[in-house]
This record gives sequence, C-alpha cells and structure tokens, in this order.
Amino acid sequence: MHTNPRTLGEFIIKNQAAFPYSSGELSSLINAIRLAAKVVNHEVNKAGLVDILGAIGATNIQGEKQQKLDVFANEKFIQALGNREIVCGIVSEEEDGFITLNSDDEKNQNKYVVLIDPLDGSSNIDVNISVGTVFSIYRRISPVGSPVQLEDFLQAGRDQVAAGYVIYGTSTMLVYSTGEGVNGFTLNPAIGSFYLSHPEMKFPENGSIYSVNEGNYEYFPEGVKKYIKYCQKKEEDRPYSSRYVGSLVSDFHRNMIKGGIYMYPNSEIANDGKLRLLYECNPMAYIAEQAGGKAIDGRQRILDIQPSELHQRVPFFCGSKNMVEKLEEFI
Repeated sequence: MHTNPRTLGEFIIKNQAAFPYSSGELSSLINAIRLAAKVVNHEVNKAGLVDILGAIGATNIQGEKQQKLDVFANEKFIQALGNREIVCGIVSEEEDGFITLNSDDEKNQNKYVVLIDPLDGSSNIDVNISVGTVFSIYRRISPVGSPVQLEDFLQAGRDQVAAGYVIYGTSTMLVYSTGEGVNGFTLNPAIGSFYLSHPEMKFPENGSIYSVNEGNYEYFPEGVKKYIKYCQKKEEDRPYSSRYVGSLVSDFHRNMIKGGIYMYPNSEIANDGKLRLLYECNPMAYIAEQAGGKAIDGRQRILDIQPSELHQRVPFFCGSKNMVEKLEEFI
C-alpha cells in the first residue's frame, strides 16, 4: 500500500478522461458496483454467524442449485445498479432473461447495460474459501430512450467499455479496467473505502501454475491432456504447480499476480465447457488482455466470439501469454 493511497473515487475522477463516452457515467456505474460489493462483503464475512449459508432450494437458469448468498448478492447488485440513472438493462447469472430498467420512461437517457455474475463460486462459502463478483459493461446499441433489446447484450467481448471483478477473500479487492490498463483497489473495512493497492496490474509473460479440475482429466480433449502432461513433466523449469480453487475469480486473481494459466475446457461431460461467455469469460478475457495476458476458447480469441444467447457457455483458457500460446501448440 502506498504511503498516501488514492481512493477509488479519487482514481475514477482523475482518470475519467480515459473513458471515451463518459460525462460522469463511469463514476456512477463503478460507485454502484462498489456500494453493492461492500454490502455483499459484509454478508460474506458474517456468513458463519447468520442464516445465510447453504442452498435456498431453487435452481437458476443454468440448472445449478442457488445458494442463499447467490440470491442476496443478485438482489443487492440489481438494486444498486437500478438506482442509478445510467443502466438500461441487466443480465445476471441468476435470472432467466434480461432485466429492463426504466422501460416506461421514454425520456430516460440510460446508455449502458451490465452483465454480472453476482457471486462466483458461492458453493465455497460454506467452507470459507474466497468467492467473487464478475461484471461486464457495454454501451447499448439500440436507440436511447427506448426499452433495452436482446441485441444490446449479445455484443462481442471486444466491444466492452469496462469490466472487472470483486474478490472477497482475506482482504476484499475490486479490480477493473476501462481499456487503459488494470488497477486493483483494496477495501479498508475500518472506514469502508477502497484504496489503490495494485496499480497497473500485469500478468507475468511466463508462469509456473496451472489451474484445472484434474478430476475430469479423462473427459478432456486430447490436446488439453497432452498440455497437462507437459506441465507435469520434470524439466529445468517444470513441473508446474497445480492450484485449483474452484472459484474463477480466485484462480484468475492468483494467476494474474503470480503467473499461470486457468483452463476450463470442453469435455465429454460438458460439450461446450461450463463457464458463461457473457458475464464470466468476456470480462475476465478483457481484464487478461489489458494486463498483458491472453484468453482463448481453444480456437479463437474469446473477445472475438459473437454471442448467440444470454447464457452461452464456451471453453475457456486464460492466463500468462506464453503459457496460453504453448497450450495452443497442443490443441
């Protein structure tokens, strides 16, 4: 931490000119996410003391059991974003379709849509492992003043104007980019402010960590199997360390700081992979590229994929540039 650290609010104001469309919108959007993140952080940190643990008894559109904290986080982020006169629509992992905001107000000038995974890795809450929030921001393409359309959300990742994540761990951090590099802010819980703690974050070009659910090894494509064996082979700079938390945000965050590759391939039991393109892979790929890393689906750049549906799944390989390119040689 710097001697006189800059707060997130101060950083946004100072760097607002770097946001090409902004006239205060960026500040409002990030502040909404910051507010909701602090509320969710408070609940995460007292999860063992209150009735907020475990499944709620319902499933989301993915067919996954909803945890109580999933529902809580979803409500808080939608509420915070909806209270700002800037967002016209939201897609959440926890909702079947998109949410339209201010649809009856023909005069509303809301220009942005937000796609969000409110609580990534929430099943880890019960065992006190880090979880996170992932978000993606686009400028709408339908006319301002009209209800938001499906096409506003089905944009390629390269068209994101901002993306980021919050990690709720031993400390709580908000990491984001508006296309001018990546910066990380750590929450000081004593006063409730985020401070710039990790300026200009970068993926090391090389790394020594690979993150994959090796329990599914037998179902992986042959090229991925060969790359895993490459990672395990004893050489001058290998074997690499296997580190897999099972929370995308946690695995990504560690690998960006230390150098590594995250893999969730397609397989015989998940033909299209597991991770969702719009609110998991795209924002993480955006952050990765802004930090000098690389993200692919095995055939192409993640950010070049044209989405076809809101909850579309894709294989995901992301991390240090040289590690991803070595993987490409195998697949």
